[in-house]
Amino acid sequence: MTLRPIRHQKPKTAMVLAAGLGKRMRPITSTMPKPLVEIRGKALIDYGLDALARNGVEKVVVNVHYLPDLMRAHLRRRKDMEIVISDETSALLDSGGGIVKALPDLGPEPFYVVNSDTFWIDGYRDNLDLLAEFWNPERMDVQLLIADMRQATGYEGRGDFVMDPEGRLTRVGERDFSPYIYAGAAIVKPEAFAGMAAEKFSLNRIFDNAIEAARFFGVRLDGVWITVGTPAAIQEAETAFLASAAA
Repeated sequence: MTLRPIRHQKPKTAMVLAAGLGKRMRPITSTMPKPLVEIRGKALIDYGLDALARNGVEKVVVNVHYLPDLMRAHLRRRKDMEIVISDETSALLDSGGGIVKALPDLGPEPFYVVNSDTFWIDGYRDNLDLLAEFWNPERMDVQLLIADMRQATGYEGRGDFVMDPEGRLTRVGERDFSPYIYAGAAIVKPEAFAGMAAEKFSLNRIFDNAIEAARFFGVRLDGVWITVGTPAAIQEAETAFLASAAA
C-alpha cells in the first residue's frame, strides 16, 4: 500500500522558525540574523515566505530572538500576508516551545511549519502544495517534507528517518544510514502540542510522540533541497540555483 493523495483544505496559517542564533554562520551573523542572509540577492526567510504566499497562506507567525529589530524591519516590508511576531528576546524557547507560545495566533486548524534557514528549488511540483495534497488528519499528527540526500546540498550526516511504502516515518537507528532528510517544512496539528508549556524544548519531542502513535508521515520532495548552515554553504546554494536554471 502506498500513500495516496487526499486533498484536504490547505493550511491558511504557518509558523516560521527564525529565532536561532546562527552561530555556525559567523562572522556573517555577527551583524545580521541568519534568516536575513542572502542567496541570490534574497533573504533566506523570504524563500519560505514566498512559498507560503504562493500556497494561499494568509497568516504567518515568525519567532524572533537575535537582533530582533532587524527582523521586524525586514518583515514589515511584506504586504502579501499578515505577519505576527512572536517575541522570544527574553528567552529562546527552541522549536517546540516556540510553537507552543505561538499557538494562540496559529489557531485551531493544522498549520505549516517552515524553517527559515533551509529551502528548496521546486521541480515539477510546488512542494508545499504536494505536502498539502497528501496530508490526512485522520491518520496523521505530523507530516514532513522529506528530501533524499541525492537531492540535497549543504548536508552532511547519516539521514534522519526511515520511510515505509505508506510514507510512515521512524527514526534511523544510531548505527544505521538512511537517505532521507527532514527538508525543513511540515504540516502539524495543534493538538500534537496538547498539555505542553511554552518552555524550551525541541520539535523532536513532538515528532517522537507522533512516531509512538504511528501518526508520523513524510512526503518526498520534488526538486532540490538546500540548507545554508555555514558561510561556505552559500556558494553551494548559488551553484545549485545555476545548475537548476540550466537543467
